[in-house]
Amino acid sequence: MAQQKRANVLVLIHSDQGGTYEMAKEVAKGIECEGKAIAVIKKVKVTDNPKLAHIPLADVSDLSSYDGIAFGSPVYFGNISTAMSDFFAQTIPLWSEHALEGMPAMVFMSAGSGAGKELALQSFLNTLAVHGMVLVTNGIRGNECIDKSIPQGNTVLGTASLASLQNIDRPSESERFLMVEQAKHFGKVALALKGTFGKNTKAEPIAETRDVNLVLKERKIILPKVPAPAGNYQPFVRSGNLVFINQYALKDGKIIHPGKVGIDVTEEQVKEATRITMLNILAVLKEAVDGDLNKVKKCVQLNGIFNAPAQYTDHAKLMNAASDLTVEIFGEQGKHARSTLGAASVPGNSAVEIQAIFEVE
Repeated sequence: MAQQKRANVLVLIHSDQGGTYEMAKEVAKGIECEGKAIAVIKKVKVTDNPKLAHIPLADVSDLSSYDGIAFGSPVYFGNISTAMSDFFAQTIPLWSEHALEGMPAMVFMSAGSGAGKELALQSFLNTLAVHGMVLVTNGIRGNECIDKSIPQGNTVLGTASLASLQNIDRPSESERFLMVEQAKHFGKVALALKGTFGKNTKAEPIAETRDVNLVLKERKIILPKVPAPAGNYQPFVRSGNLVFINQYALKDGKIIHPGKVGIDVTEEQVKEATRITMLNILAVLKEAVDGDLNKVKKCVQLNGIFNAPAQYTDHAKLMNAASDLTVEIFGEQGKHARSTLGAASVPGNSAVEIQAIFEVE
């Protein structure tokens, strides 16, 4: 009931080098900071950048299921990025069905030197206006509190980050502050408009009838070879229609990013290890269903165990890499119950171990 009283907001980005993603994290923080909304970050295109590998890929048909969308992109010659433009080209069916009309939208951009940033932000808003979305701009919100001794990416249309200026880390502290302020306001608007516009519910059947094997191919998700057991046990056990699997962060026969989070390895490394562990689980699951993942009816439960010091508390954030991958592949059937916890040690000094339960045909 509490979740139903909050807005569900998508932060939809394209990021090349990770700058737009850094902004997206601040946007998500601002959206959620007052407890009025829940933010999820997704990307519009598969990327080889390891910093972005854990971010789930967006599905055009799912856009209308949200209460608001915050769009982020690099500036390409005074315009949105090619990847974002290509993604918008896929939204013609949504436009013809009026599926996004009345939904609030905001924009933010990673703007290089800053040249052309307002042109690019305007082009973003023009596209969203064609969809009939409610455009929530930034105005001069927060400008009185920023450091004016250096160039900042503040605009009335939306926050930008002057990513190529080397005199200070970007996004700057002021740009991060402006993004949080803009997103905080946007979260309030999304909650206020929640339920006032019609949502396209056609996305759910699409998720249910998706060809999982085709999803893996289209999104270039390659499952590894099934890891050999390290003892007297089986890679999986099936009991009735339930399959039980345990795996840890093994890649090419070696533990990837071993050690304790925050001491031996960074959170980003543990997120990568978590995704790899989930890929191992899916490889085992594929073997359990005779090579056809379309036989998977439901991801029932995921349990994440992290090699962490006693004072560490952000286990859930690390586990999102596994949860997001599962939903990306299986859609609605991938939504699951979950628990996360820390351990003094994990076999092989792996940063993570995951236990999974799936319902299959």
